[in-house]
Amino acid sequence: MNLTYAYPRSRFEPTILVDLNAKAERERLSKAALKGFFKLAAAWKLRDDDARELLGGISSSAYYEWKKHPERTLEVDCITRISYLLGIYKALHILYGDKLADEWMSLANTNLIFGGRTPLAYVAAGGLPAMQIVRQLLDARRGGL
Repeated sequence: MNLTYAYPRSRFEPTILVDLNAKAERERLSKAALKGFFKLAAAWKLRDDDARELLGGISSSAYYEWKKHPERTLEVDCITRISYLLGIYKALHILYGDKLADEWMSLANTNLIFGGRTPLAYVAAGGLPAMQIVRQLLDARRGGL
């Protein structure tokens, strides 16, 4: 007897992942990512040094060039960083009013994750893993977990 097992049908459709290793995909996403990042930086009132650190520690000259001319192709690391930060921005605006959402990254936080530091200091020091943790924390709060 040959039994065939199959998953039950559902409405779930898996998301097709973007291949960030493909240069064409990075070219397609880069300009919008940078424009979004600079709007986020303005909303969060980031100092240029902090913004540069969030982008991976780029030089001042590169930062101002990117700000002036966002038409460039970013590397995978930078697009990933911006993606996490925009997700954090969106989650904050879902959870809180605009004023608190835009100030939250700069407020000292008693959550054990932050240890009294600001979320901004935490992600600047911890890089991508810290951005992922903050994103997960906010998504969990947003989902009621």
